[in-house]
Amino acid sequence: MAVLSDLVQRAGLEMQAVLLPAADLGWEVRAGDLDWTCLATAAHLADDLFSYASQVIAQPEVGYLPIEAVIEPSAGNAEILRAVQMCGRLLALAVDSMPAEARAWHPYGTSDPEGFAAMGVVEVLVHCYDTTRGLGLDWAPPAECCSPVLERLFPDAPQGDPSEVLLHVTGRAALADRPRLTQWAWDSSVRAPST
Repeated sequence: MAVLSDLVQRAGLEMQAVLLPAADLGWEVRAGDLDWTCLATAAHLADDLFSYASQVIAQPEVGYLPIEAVIEPSAGNAEILRAVQMCGRLLALAVDSMPAEARAWHPYGTSDPEGFAAMGVVEVLVHCYDTTRGLGLDWAPPAECCSPVLERLFPDAPQGDPSEVLLHVTGRAALADRPRLTQWAWDSSVRAPST
């Protein structure tokens, strides 16, 4: 299995590759089916990655730390993408610097560093997908990034193309004969290693 901290960076590079050429477009349009604009979605993503890094380092037992990353209103789209990339790198560094036994609170289950890396990958992939839909770009998450996070966070996910399955389990799309989900959550709790 790929090291999940490496996948955080790979997902970030994928996002840069698809969205940087669209940085001159107006990002005040709705991001796919979200209530947020593409701009607000990117700002949310930067904060998610920053918050996950903070959780991994501080290891709180209850709640998020009372800190967040905020994008300056004057920032351009390319600058925002760089900020997202930096926050992803920060998460990868945090994960790589902590022992596997470290634990931190998350509302969907207290997790370990690898779990937070997996959550970061999902956030990048699905919000990149949302943003590309809002901007009219044709893109889907790479299957090789999706498989490890499906295994880690969605142990009961249906079989199928990993990209399509990830979009399904995160409520973005129907899957074969399965309707689109209106509610979903991952399981970030630490599971015993399989023997």
